[in-house]
Amino acid sequence: MQQWLAEGRINAQTRVQAAAVTDWKQLGDLPEFAGPADATSGTVPPPIAATINPEPLAAQILARDYSIQIGHCVGRGWALVKANFWLLVGASFVGMLIACGAGIPCIGPIVGLIVGGPMMGGLLALFLKRLRGQPASFGDAFIGFSTLFVPLMLAHLVSSLLTGLGFLLLIIPGIYLMVAWSFTIALVIDKRLDFWPAMDLSRRVVSKHWWLIFGLLFVNGLVGLLGLLCCVVGVFVAMPVAIASMMYAYEDIFGTQPTPTA
Repeated sequence: MQQWLAEGRINAQTRVQAAAVTDWKQLGDLPEFAGPADATSGTVPPPIAATINPEPLAAQILARDYSIQIGHCVGRGWALVKANFWLLVGASFVGMLIACGAGIPCIGPIVGLIVGGPMMGGLLALFLKRLRGQPASFGDAFIGFSTLFVPLMLAHLVSSLLTGLGFLLLIIPGIYLMVAWSFTIALVIDKRLDFWPAMDLSRRVVSKHWWLIFGLLFVNGLVGLLGLLCCVVGVFVAMPVAIASMMYAYEDIFGTQPTPTA
């Protein structure tokens, strides 16, 4: 473990399970690893410090399989938003506004395709920091513009265009791709993957339990609809809850094991 820390293969946020113990903990929470693990985590804005090889990670996840509880993800998302209300609600409102082109006439959708990926990448990194117990500030929501801008932009641009094409082709292909690429942006900002490996990794892993992820997205859609019915303003709370629930699902799927490297 100490060697992996020195090589940067794991850090303070890596989940570990001690012998004869059933629960998972972050490596930095264990006294014997607190010093070295903290030293390797550093102050780099993204939640993870090194680029990983997606092939071993995909093989590991698919081999051990995974399962998420939709209600548990939404419940934890709500608890996270309650505990960090103004930070997450405010960042989500500003982030989604920018990601949609900030209402710019005519060219707003084009602007959204360019800045949407970096904006969402930073927003997801903010949520990941908070759910992992790391300190975070409003400015963390914009780290996608200063790091990994190009892969985040391409991830959003390519996936949006291909998903849109899929919707034109009898709708069903678009629905499949929208669900399959649910974790693409998170994988780029968290694992520092290029856009296509991130899209491929998300698709391969999600396809294992596609209907389960579809169910989570559907429930999040219902939460958003409920927010709209609550005098419209409820959507400003429903939106960060939906993001948080997806990031808890992401953490359950991609973050419960030490991350393989090349």
